[in-house]
Amino acid sequence: MTTVAPVRWNRFAQWLHWLIALMIVGMGTVGLLMTGMTPSPDKIKIYALHKSFGITVLMLVGLRLVWRLATRHPPEVPGPAWQRWSASAVHFALYVLMFAIPLSGWLFNSAANFPLQWFGIVHLPALWGPDPAVKHLAREVHEDAFWILATLVVVHAAAAFKHHYFDHDDTLRRMLPGLPPPDGDKP
Repeated sequence: MTTVAPVRWNRFAQWLHWLIALMIVGMGTVGLLMTGMTPSPDKIKIYALHKSFGITVLMLVGLRLVWRLATRHPPEVPGPAWQRWSASAVHFALYVLMFAIPLSGWLFNSAANFPLQWFGIVHLPALWGPDPAVKHLAREVHEDAFWILATLVVVHAAAAFKHHYFDHDDTLRRMLPGLPPPDGDKP
């Protein structure tokens, strides 16, 4: 018996997508603001929360990737080969960066010899021992990867809007909760 691929992403995939997106925007904003703070107990608390939310993003992205690989998903929207290739390349890069950024933050934290706790509940092991060179490299990767991610997120969003408003296809509708389902889909 053959099954037909769904027309849109399932609700769990949609909510994971938007939760991760919201968390990344929040993490990026806090990350940019906290580095300019003067040393204080509040700064230490904000750094600790940034790290905890970063680990949360890492776990959610892992869950999203497993879910993506384990469940049926809508077929690609028809279009030119270069567009399908570009979309695949951007999605692949987004996943790589969503893993690389929190892992490089964890590595930076480890090489700086700071303890890492997830919301003060779970102590996480160091990925590396104290090492100024690794600390510097991990920080550079963390920051540069963030700017690349921010750029790709803008490209990703612009492409979704282009599909929705100019191509009039279901690319955005398939991932956005609250929009009417694409033709042929059941709510």
